[in-house]
Amino acid sequence: MTPPFRTPHALGYRTDLALRRLAGAQVEDRGDFTVVRTPDNPTFWWGNFLLLHAPPAPGSLERWLARFREAHPTARHVTFGLDTVGGEAGAAEEFGAAGFRLTRDTVLTAPATTAPDRPLPSGVTLRLLENDADWDAALELRVAVNAADPHPLEAEGYRTFAAGRLAGLRRAQEAGHGACLGAFVDGQMVSGLGVYDAGGGVTRYQNVETHPAQRSRGLAGHLVHFAGEWARHHLGARTLVIVADPEYHAQRLYERVGFRPSELQTGLERPPAEG
Repeated sequence: MTPPFRTPHALGYRTDLALRRLAGAQVEDRGDFTVVRTPDNPTFWWGNFLLLHAPPAPGSLERWLARFREAHPTARHVTFGLDTVGGEAGAAEEFGAAGFRLTRDTVLTAPATTAPDRPLPSGVTLRLLENDADWDAALELRVAVNAADPHPLEAEGYRTFAAGRLAGLRRAQEAGHGACLGAFVDGQMVSGLGVYDAGGGVTRYQNVETHPAQRSRGLAGHLVHFAGEWARHHLGARTLVIVADPEYHAQRLYERVGFRPSELQTGLERPPAEG
């Protein structure tokens, strides 16, 4: 049996940890922080991190680096989540001087989604992933999205990471905890996302993405709405949760289908050193 852990105060991390556990992560309460491990996907930064129960205090950098190394001795990255709701970051400047990037994402919620004004393009089918071919298509979509990023991650390393994430989501889907869904055109998956039960009537979205050649057609908006309706009917969702980078256009897309900002999700991440 998985041991109990402290439920995060912040909705973003509360749903993050719920989904990590569904996908097979280990979550361990250490008093003033929580350790999250995903043993079968060690390069997943936000599957292998420490969640600090309060923002880091000035002068605490070396202490937290030591705690991270104890929990994740082979990790090349370092990631800390901060269990706050308003973007409080504590000694972020001290961490920034040590190579960390401060992340602040918007957590949005809705009781239900609304259909986009723009009609679904002809020939597009929205449905759950059903078989090996569908999951393979989901992996190829993620690889294509990464390749089109202005700062793509290394191709083979990213494929391994993405395959591990999808494997965890597939296990959770097959256990009845949610689903990954896609928009398909002529058998090709051109947009995808996941929706999973985070407990207490809360459902969390994961990885909304669209193939670079299929963007600006309204596919993601329709898929977000379709997934929200599926979650309400099949998971008993009363609160839908989605997280977005406020500097990226996706937040506006989510707001157009009914989501509203609720809190900020804050973290500190340092990628692996090059070489």
